[in-house]
Amino acid sequence: MQNAAAHGGRTRDGIVLAKLLGARPEYRGQAKEIMGEIADMVAEINGMSAEQQGAALAEYQDAAKPGPGDAAGDAPTDAGYSTGQALPPLEGAQDGGVVTRFPPEPSGYPHIGHAKAAIINEWYVDRYGGKKILRMDDTNPEGERLEYYAAIKVGLEWLGIRYDVIKNTSDDMGLLYAKGAEMIRTNHAYVCTCKRDEISRNRQRKAPCRCSRAEPGKNHDMWERMFEKYKPGEAVARYRGDMGSENTVMRDPIIFRIIDARHPLTLDRYRVWPGYDFAVAIEDSSDGVTHAFRTKEYELRDQLYCSILDDLGMRKPVLLEFARLEFEGMPVSKRILRPLIEEQKVAWYDDPRLPTLEAMRRRGIRPEAIRRFILSLGFTKSNTLAPFGALEAFNRKAVDATSIRLHMARRPTELAVGGMPASPVRLANHPSADLGSRMLATDDTVLISGDDAESLAPGDCIRLMGLGNVRITSEGRLTGEYSGDEMKGYPIVQWVPRRVAHKINLIITNRLFVDGKFNEDSLVVEEVAVEPHYLELADDTEIQFVRFGYCRKESGYRAIMTHR
Repeated sequence: MQNAAAHGGRTRDGIVLAKLLGARPEYRGQAKEIMGEIADMVAEINGMSAEQQGAALAEYQDAAKPGPGDAAGDAPTDAGYSTGQALPPLEGAQDGGVVTRFPPEPSGYPHIGHAKAAIINEWYVDRYGGKKILRMDDTNPEGERLEYYAAIKVGLEWLGIRYDVIKNTSDDMGLLYAKGAEMIRTNHAYVCTCKRDEISRNRQRKAPCRCSRAEPGKNHDMWERMFEKYKPGEAVARYRGDMGSENTVMRDPIIFRIIDARHPLTLDRYRVWPGYDFAVAIEDSSDGVTHAFRTKEYELRDQLYCSILDDLGMRKPVLLEFARLEFEGMPVSKRILRPLIEEQKVAWYDDPRLPTLEAMRRRGIRPEAIRRFILSLGFTKSNTLAPFGALEAFNRKAVDATSIRLHMARRPTELAVGGMPASPVRLANHPSADLGSRMLATDDTVLISGDDAESLAPGDCIRLMGLGNVRITSEGRLTGEYSGDEMKGYPIVQWVPRRVAHKINLIITNRLFVDGKFNEDSLVVEEVAVEPHYLELADDTEIQFVRFGYCRKESGYRAIMTHR
């Protein structure tokens, strides 16, 4: 109805399907079945008069308004962000004709910042209909590895993002060379043999170098020598911008340089590599990209992007910038993360303290929580340094209804209980969701958490969860007497029978950086006691250890804390 109202009373089934799957990605596996129903609805709507459509749409909108006390969105109240899942309308977008691209460099593992860019690109294509391109920006062979190509694809697949086209910038070297040669021929670029520090000084002083005065014919010869004669650092190709510009990006930037390192895909086939600003502009235009999303730090580079395409007479996409996304105390920069791994301060890119997608998957963060969190931020140019708790709030909502509750004792301490019932007790796996139940054997000695044990004194009463009350009789060797269920209101304590207790390592994470310094206590491994039902659960199961927090079972002997 809404789409028809916006387009002269007619809508199309493909557009409706694309928008539906963008809002409800869990239905993607049922697209073929849904398409038939959508086609029937579209035919019915298109057969209505404008007056009938308007009246029906108004009726639906009135019915959809929240009533008194209803929540306006689906974000957890402790997230600190509104949801909406609605980004602003896209300038110049045509239904079915939006083409976006996500161009990560395969020089590291994908992180939350990559997720934001990929999800925004996907959201707009799903909303309007069109095509999504994944293009690896692999023009720096010194920093790229096959491992990183794979990691990016795995991370995006985990997020549920699928692409219509997957390619590499290195696939288009022939096109990029042709455009570079055209720039040289038309005198929009020249070859410079100045030393790097001299180039830098000239750019600071806004002073052109002698190389910029060479004739196009000479520049063409020097361009050809870059492919065989010159060594790395001896020559670069520079765009003829404006050395007097206040925008430093426009002061004759380097657009091609010589790198003799072996490329992970093309091996030794190429040695002259384009810079990002040149390659991204050419490929966006030639790939048919209609809307190119970039993070805010590229805003000053927009002038260069457009100037290159104007000089080549190529089509210009619409450029849009949004803010980078990082978490407090969890930097995403490779310059910071890589030394941590090299110095063995963190084990690898899947370390659960990191903001990488692999780390968040291992930690137990759900892809749909990441998606909802990112869309809740909206489209803003203000850099976002979010507390990790904001994402946790979305994840808590996602996992709560399916997380089995289990007993766990940290710093397990024995409590000997006289008069304990001999028969096992049945415990519900969830307080409200229908997740079944389990049996837990009783024992005259149970394990409770050390913090609970330290707070007890003779005469105190506690309630062992699902079992009954115990009155403490001594605190040296902690003992107590079982007294049944005759009294309520005592402190509730989780417990594990000593005889069947299973020991696991529990990984607990804290903020990686505090006040800009690496936190040596950012990862703690504790040996804890859990009830034996833990062993019956499949790896990757989400658990809530009661009175502690949500965790992910990694193996029979290790779990990772997700969050409180």
